[in-house]
Amino acid sequence: MSITTTKLTRWAGLSAAAAGLLFIGVQINHPHLDAEFATTTEYTLRQSLKVLMSGLALVGVTGMYLRQVTQAGVLGLIGYLIFGAGYLIMFSVEVIGAVVLPTIARTTPRYVNDVFATVMGDPVSGDIGLMFVLNLASAVTFLGGGLVFGIALFRAKVLARWAAALLAAGSVATLFLPLLPQINDRLFAVPIGVALIGLGYSLWSGLRPAASLPVSGREGSPVQPERAK
Repeated sequence: MSITTTKLTRWAGLSAAAAGLLFIGVQINHPHLDAEFATTTEYTLRQSLKVLMSGLALVGVTGMYLRQVTQAGVLGLIGYLIFGAGYLIMFSVEVIGAVVLPTIARTTPRYVNDVFATVMGDPVSGDIGLMFVLNLASAVTFLGGGLVFGIALFRAKVLARWAAALLAAGSVATLFLPLLPQINDRLFAVPIGVALIGLGYSLWSGLRPAASLPVSGREGSPVQPERAK
């Protein structure tokens, strides 16, 4: 099987769409995070899906940026670096959540509960060390990067603009969580998840397989993909 730019870009689109689906799916009927839940099989499954989601999203976001690197300009580069860092940090946090926290949940449940409280924005009673900094960095880069990257995608006019606008708006909306305690905060994952699905589909559908396009030179050479509507 020959590997071409078109094929890699289409796979990046599928990765982004899959990440969006997982981001929404893992929120459905999500139990309260605490040390007791961290010892269950359901927790391990959900955490494994979150690890997969963040990895797929990083691949998808990279494909989106490379697809429109010229049109996105400096703002696109800044947005990609911040948003990509957000998913990279998120990946590390989810790995820690999947591998480390279940191991120490029975021996040091207070620490595990405090880590979960930090993730959910609840009051913390103890010291969790650098996990606080890591979670803060994850939140800042993910939300800030989503806003800047979404604006850059919207301005580039290459991928679906409604999805780019939804990514930016969804990132901003999440900042209002502390002002809306009566609303389930997991609902705020839906706009970002839908945005990733839309952008991923736009990235995938805007490129036809290389074999169906007229190319000059050798097979698999770079082609000019169609713009998404």
